[in-house]
Amino acid sequence: MVPEPEVRDVLSELQRLRARVPLLSGALAASTDGLVVAHDTPGVEAEGVAALTAAALGVAIRMTEATGRGGFRELLVRGDTGYIATYAAGRSAVLTLLAEDRINVGRLHLEGRRAGTRIGELIDGALTRADRPARAVSGPQPPAAHHGPLPHRPTT
Repeated sequence: MVPEPEVRDVLSELQRLRARVPLLSGALAASTDGLVVAHDTPGVEAEGVAALTAAALGVAIRMTEATGRGGFRELLVRGDTGYIATYAAGRSAVLTLLAEDRINVGRLHLEGRRAGTRIGELIDGALTRADRPARAVSGPQPPAAHHGPLPHRPTT
């Protein structure tokens, strides 16, 4: 579970991204197992998109591994009226963007990668802090909620 301050920061990043790229119709950050962290997706069911993103992510990870292409970095799907782009966002989250068909795909990738990096830093930092044992607390502590890592190549 991502703490509320980081959720607000992630939502702010999604909103800034949509303001910078006018042809984005939605932006969603989710855990790799399909739980919504934050979203700015007017007219779209965020929970359904997050679940479908997790399913597509599973296939994409298997494809990259089976073909020797390294860890997952991004996935682009083009439909008749637009694009769905998913980017790795740190170790345990993804960023999914919904874009109109007229978008410049190069700009979509540029902005999506940057935002994915920033969102990944926010979420990974929050999860790392949540995994640290609290000081001055006696007795055994329950394990912190943690999502599985997202396999991906380090950036060079």
